[in-house]
Amino acid sequence: MPILTSWGESMHTAHEFLKAITVVLCVAAVTTVLFQRLRQPVVLGYILAGLIVGPYVPIPLIADPGTVQVLSELGVILLMFSLGLEFSLRKLFAVGPTAGLTAVIQCSVMVWLGFVVGRAFGWTPLESIFAGALIAISSTTIIAKAFDEQGIRGKLRELVVGVLIVEDLIAILLMAMLTGISTGSGLSAGDLALTLGRLLAFLVGLVAIGLLIVPRAIRAVIRLNRPETTLVASVGVCFAIALLAQAFGYSVALGAFLAGSLVAESGEEKVVEHLVQPVKDIFAAIFFVSVGMLIDPAIIARYWVAILVFTVVVVLGKVISVSVGAFLTGNGTRTSVQAGMSLAQIGEFSFIIASLGLSLKATGEFLYPIAVAVSAITTLTTPMLIRAAGPVASFVDRKLPKPLQTFATLYGSWVEQLREAPRRHTLGASIRRLVGQLLIDAALLVALVVGTSLSLEKISLLLEDAAGVSQGLAEKLIIGGAILLALPFLLGIVQVARRLAGTLSLVALPLRAEGRMDLAAAPRHVLVLTLQVIIVLLVGTPVIAVTQPFVRGFTAPLLVLALLVVLGIAFWRSARNLQGHVRAGAQVIVEALATQSHAKAPGAEHGELEQVRGLLPGLGAPTPVQLEETSPAVGKTLAALNLRGLTGATVLAIHREGADVSVPTAQEVLKAGDLLALAGTHAAVEAAKALLNPPASQPPTPAEGG
Repeated sequence: MPILTSWGESMHTAHEFLKAITVVLCVAAVTTVLFQRLRQPVVLGYILAGLIVGPYVPIPLIADPGTVQVLSELGVILLMFSLGLEFSLRKLFAVGPTAGLTAVIQCSVMVWLGFVVGRAFGWTPLESIFAGALIAISSTTIIAKAFDEQGIRGKLRELVVGVLIVEDLIAILLMAMLTGISTGSGLSAGDLALTLGRLLAFLVGLVAIGLLIVPRAIRAVIRLNRPETTLVASVGVCFAIALLAQAFGYSVALGAFLAGSLVAESGEEKVVEHLVQPVKDIFAAIFFVSVGMLIDPAIIARYWVAILVFTVVVVLGKVISVSVGAFLTGNGTRTSVQAGMSLAQIGEFSFIIASLGLSLKATGEFLYPIAVAVSAITTLTTPMLIRAAGPVASFVDRKLPKPLQTFATLYGSWVEQLREAPRRHTLGASIRRLVGQLLIDAALLVALVVGTSLSLEKISLLLEDAAGVSQGLAEKLIIGGAILLALPFLLGIVQVARRLAGTLSLVALPLRAEGRMDLAAAPRHVLVLTLQVIIVLLVGTPVIAVTQPFVRGFTAPLLVLALLVVLGIAFWRSARNLQGHVRAGAQVIVEALATQSHAKAPGAEHGELEQVRGLLPGLGAPTPVQLEETSPAVGKTLAALNLRGLTGATVLAIHREGADVSVPTAQEVLKAGDLLALAGTHAAVEAAKALLNPPASQPPTPAEGG
């Protein structure tokens, strides 16, 4: 009898499972066909399907939420695995510094904004901290699906995926800290160091062992030439490493991504990707349906003001912070704006953080539905923002003042020179020492602010008893003393940032030999100020995010804002000086182009501009390009061609028989036979050359944007 009962229960469970997956896939099929006919992203169709089969809409088609949630987890794992297949460990390490710095700036800004908005709604400090944490992390799943649908590849995809991976690591740290704070035990510096150490040890151990086993195993399986065996083995590796990551307390998404990266190291990632694609698509669809099922119209109606405000904060905050961070770390204007608009949403980690707050009784029940609603709305807007990113980036580039346009082009080439410069042991030691000083100053500043806040009441009572002053006056005296103690650390951060920026700028634009004129002085001055702004942002934004819950008012943000305004004014003056430097250099380039166009000796076509590069190192590496008769640029103005907006390269000068042009305006019309001097990064210049004189077999393609 117990056997029959158990058999009956299992049959009932199987029936419910079959019913749930049937309802989900059939409704999703109808909605996605409809959205494809309307030429809308299919992700929106999946979310609408979730709303229809969810428990909150009075339609007699309800799928079991538990079953759908389990299946959606498989979708997340397979999506991350596919993403890892495209993004090998070599690519991850290459884009890591850029993506890491961008992610730190973005997450710090969003945590602070979320906290401020939460306090403005009257939420408790702990609820506001959770609000900041849940809007800080973008959705890898949503972006991966949108990028697949719109066919986005190349530099943009690599940058965005790199930022997302670093954000996932930051999310793990945030959850560890929030757990410590919510349980009342707090999170000491030792606990934080232990958390970081465990994460690093897990990543290093997994990658080291995985590189020895996974690529060899995948190559051996593929040699069997059995597609079904390859699929089963690859998916098995994916789920095994995802489960291993979960066992160590990390997300299955992180484990699945690393599994994909390890498989990609086999060199057979294209074969695996082709086999996994259909399976991934099915479970990814179920994931987005599960998101739609969580949307409760009644909750949205009750908290519509908070949902609207947080949606605006997520979209604007992420677009601006990511765009600024990506540009300052060496990406062009177009790629930076596109990255910002791609990352303007929240997703699966937001649900996890909101659930953590509920389970720890640290937040009210309202925060989870707000997170789901904001995620749903930003999921709807993400494909639209990604499609609009290219035109918006071109608009931003066109509207920048001329000095900033020139700076944007040359800055990319300076960062490229900085990355490619040979490393010297002494210089590396100097940079590490300065970075260490920065971290110490920042840590001491945080400790001073947090310590003063936590012990303010106790110290004020002691001062009140000892000096006989009122409690209000005692608190003011303590805060004033803390500010005086903090000033040396603030000044230390600014001064060390200046020294570090100067050291790095000399790597990109070295000083001339003694006695020779330093023609890179103007560009170097702009680079120093820019790097100083970056360093202040990198140190200042995390410090503000950590200390804001302990500080009354907006003293710390206003101080950093004032500092950035001062640096910004100095930067603008330097940028205008740079524009004059470029104009003078363009005259030299025009003469070099004229000499080059009349050169007859073999190999002389680049000799003159090579000399210019030596004379004017701040102008990057001017590259000559002659317009052919068949060039699509012939007869167009530079404004209509939008060369800088599409590729990141700019035209410094034009040699034209009888009418040379230095620093051409946007209205300059290009003619056949024009000899252009292009400046920018190597990738930008190559893309500009392809756009100006495309090969006959393929149309021109923009450099940035993927």
